Amino acid sequence: MKLNKIIGFSVGMFALLFIACEPIVTDTEELYNVTDVAGVELMATQIDPGGNKVALSMVSPGITGYWDYNTGKAYTDKVEFVYPIIGTATFTYHGTLGAEFFSKTIDVTIDEFTTPIAQDYYDLAGEDPSIGKTWVFDGTPEDGLFWYMVAPNNIDGWEGVWWNAGECCCPDPFGSMTFDLNGAANCTYVKEPGAEAKTGGFSLNVEGRTLTFLDHTTVLGNDPERTNPDGLFQIVSLTEDELILYVPINAGGTGWTLKYKPQE
Repeated sequence: MKLNKIIGFSVGMFALLFIACEPIVTDTEELYNVTDVAGVELMATQIDPGGNKVALSMVSPGITGYWDYNTGKAYTDKVEFVYPIIGTATFTYHGTLGAEFFSKTIDVTIDEFTTPIAQDYYDLAGEDPSIGKTWVFDGTPEDGLFWYMVAPNNIDGWEGVWWNAGECCCPDPFGSMTFDLNGAANCTYVKEPGAEAKTGGFSLNVEGRTLTFLDHTTVLGNDPERTNPDGLFQIVSLTEDELILYVPINAGGTGWTLKYKPQE
C-alpha cells in the first residue's frame, strides 16, 4: 500500500515537471492604428456666428482621448463651453490612434461675447478684460499680513498665521501683476515700479476654484521654496476688490497665503 502511494506520487510529480517544461502559449494581439493623424477629424461649432460659446467634437470612430481647450480639460469626445477670450483660439485633442499617441489642433475665431463669461474673469481681469487689471499686495512689510506661512493642506486655515514672512522676506513686496484677456490669458509681472515687465499665461478654473500661472515666475510673491513652483494656487477669495490665494503644500512642507488688492 505504501509502495502504491509512492509510485502514484512519483508519476504525479513527473507529470507536473513535464507540464512545467512545456512552453506557455498565450494569445497576443498586436496593437494597430485605426487611422493616421491626417485621418483624424475634429469639429468645432459656435452656437452663435462669431460667438464665444463653442462645441468641440472628435468625429473619427475608434479614437479615444481628451480635449484641452486652454481654460480647462474635458475627458470626453465632446465638450461645450463659454470661452473668455476674443480672437483666434487653438484647441487641442490629445488621444491615441490605437498603437501610438497623437495631438491635433483646431482653430476657432471668436469675434464677440455673445454669451456672458463668468464673473470671475471680470473680477480678475477688469471690466474690460482686453485692457486688464493690475493687482498688488494687500499690505506692506510695515503694515499688514499679505504673504505668510500657514498650516498645510487645509484651505480653511488660510488665516492661521504660522509665520508673518511678509515682514522680512517677501521677494517683491512692492511689485504688481496684471491679468488680461487680450488675445490670450496673460499675466504680466513687474518686480517693482519701473522694473522690466515679464509676461506669461494663466488658467482660471472657475468651477475648481484654482488659478494656475503657466510661468510661475510671473506670480507676485513667487518663492519656489515657500509658495508653489508649479504655479497652481487654490482660490480663497476672488472678488472685484480682493484676491486671496492659498498653497496647500510647498517645498518647506507648509501652506502659504498670498493676499492682493487692485492697484489704485
